[in-house]
Formats: sequence, structure tokens, C-alpha cells
Amino acid sequence: MLTLATTPPAGATPALRRAALDFEAQALSQLLAPAFATVDMSRSAFGGGAAEAQWRPMLLDAMAGAAVRGGGGIGLADAVLRAMLQRQAQGSVQEDGGT
Repeated sequence: MLTLATTPPAGATPALRRAALDFEAQALSQLLAPAFATVDMSRSAFGGGAAEAQWRPMLLDAMAGAAVRGGGGIGLADAVLRAMLQRQAQGSVQEDGGT
């Protein structure tokens, strides 16, 4: 389970925090993909071939998740969590008749 390294904003549930961290990990994984696509693993002792290419997305997801869990992400989770809380508050205002 992923956890925020900073103190979460008021009203943030564990599920919302987890969703924000999962989003950051997914975004980081996508940002890492082009860098790993240019690496020629066929010259390494343990890489290359079709099998390595099949497992690369899972490796990127695991690396990004570990970075986010360790507090070394890109800082996106805090902003996403604040936006989710703001959107949640706007939705509750609209449900109350727009007050």
C-alpha cells in the first residue's frame, strides 16, 4: 500500500490518498517508459529478447511505485489529492442545491 510522505489535507480519506499515490505512480511509470525504450538490453548479461520486452511495463510500474512509496516520486500525489478533495467538496455543494 502506498502512503503520502507529507501530512494529508483535512478530509482526505485513506482511499483518496491511495488513489492519488497510485495516480502518481502510474504517471511516473509513463514518464520512465521512453527512457527505458532506448536502452539496448541485448548487450547486458541478464536482458534482451522478447521476454524482457514483455515484462518491461511491469518493471516500470514496480520502480515507479517504489519511488512514490519511498517519497522519491515527482510530487504529483499531493496536488492530485488536493484537486480530488476540492472536486469532492464542489460535488457536495451541488448536491445540496448549489449553496
